[in-house]
Amino acid sequence: QLVQSGAELRNPGASVKVSCKASGYTFTSYYIHWVRQAPGRELEWMGRIDPEHGGTKYARNFQDRVTFTADTSTNTAYVELGGLRSGDTAVYYCARPGAYDVSWGQGTQVTLSS
Repeated sequence: QLVQSGAELRNPGASVKVSCKASGYTFTSYYIHWVRQAPGRELEWMGRIDPEHGGTKYARNFQDRVTFTADTSTNTAYVELGGLRSGDTAVYYCARPGAYDVSWGQGTQVTLSS
């Protein structure tokens, strides 16, 4: 199970940090991916983190503004996105592809104030 932090409202130029707490499996055994969906748009892959070794891979569109981290003491993954702009208003999801299926967090709404 993946449980995400609550909705966030931010001003343009600020940063936001969303958490994703894992339970029910060995946290270090699977990558955590981050995906977002803006209103009226398709899912957009942001990248992934290997919780065991901390290795990250960022999608080109985000690599200068996003940071993934993972805390193995609390089984929690984080995404931090900086330099927020109106196009970052979206629902952010963590996901854990497993051997047979994909587990998803419930999503976190991030809204940029106008």
